[in-house]
Amino acid sequence: MTSKSFLIRLLALVFCIFLLNYLAMNFFWYSSVWYLDMVMHFLGGFWLGLAFFWFLKPKEISSKFIFKIILGVLLIGILWEIFEIAVDETTIGEPFNILDTASDIFFDLAGGFSAVLYYFKKVAPIGENTTSQLRAVIILKH
Repeated sequence: MTSKSFLIRLLALVFCIFLLNYLAMNFFWYSSVWYLDMVMHFLGGFWLGLAFFWFLKPKEISSKFIFKIILGVLLIGILWEIFEIAVDETTIGEPFNILDTASDIFFDLAGGFSAVLYYFKKVAPIGENTTSQLRAVIILKH
């Protein structure tokens, strides 16, 4: 995949996330569709993981680089949760919910891991079997 088409997919994905969030806010889907928050966090983590690949433009993929991608997704996810908690407490007076926060961070990370797999499978295929190459990078390169 070319760099330009990768960027177009990134922009299309973030546009879809914004559109879905806009519709969910206007039609109260977050309160009526109980799992939509999970889907949004997964998509956000997926987009973040791919965005890190785009901005960092790796020359060589190593387990250390993949760790940086996942750590970046985790850090942004935690910062988002802090923001979400602050907004919830000040605007609607909703108390902190550890289960919701843990679930959100889990789905952020699941999206980030999926972005790594997607990158290896679709964006930067190195050979015929990039999934086994990904396993080799994770297992052999420390």
